[in-house]
Amino acid sequence: MTTGRATPAEAACTDAPDAQRAPAPDTACADAPNACAVAPPAALGGPVSHAVSRVARLHRIAAGKVLKGVGLYPGQELLMTHLWDRGAVRQTELIRALELDPSTVTKMLQRLEQTGHVRRRPDPADRRAALVEATDDSCALHTAVETAWGRLEEQTLAGLDTAERDELVRLLAKVEENLCQETADCPDRA
Repeated sequence: MTTGRATPAEAACTDAPDAQRAPAPDTACADAPNACAVAPPAALGGPVSHAVSRVARLHRIAAGKVLKGVGLYPGQELLMTHLWDRGAVRQTELIRALELDPSTVTKMLQRLEQTGHVRRRPDPADRRAALVEATDDSCALHTAVETAWGRLEEQTLAGLDTAERDELVRLLAKVEENLCQETADCPDRA
């Protein structure tokens, strides 16, 4: 995360004698204005990875704002979507599907139970396991989440035409595939 201020370690690493320093920002920007508008600070040799990290962070913040309007925390909408799509599932399946720590999923379920959106009950096939399901009362939440994600989508893609949006989806799918090949356990894309 970049704050715009160098940490002491960054300052020590970037301090160079005057002759080796880059031109002052106003001179550099005057000579190459596009370079100043696009180049992220402290990209650490990976400008694309740095950009993806920044975008993911900002997208999560924006998602948090739209979800707050429907009474959810980020991540809870993904849990609910899993339940709406698949019906009653074991809590262990939710943990696997969401790729979260069991204690995090338990806390999410507790909050969602308190608001009446989910219920847990013993699995009739295995009384040691718990089944989790969306309640009938969560139907209004389903509509609200779809609306919130629609607003987030438009906010995220504002200023991009249809062709650019399609190209962005295509490129992100390629990036996702590259990352999946490098991981032992690629997330479920269903």
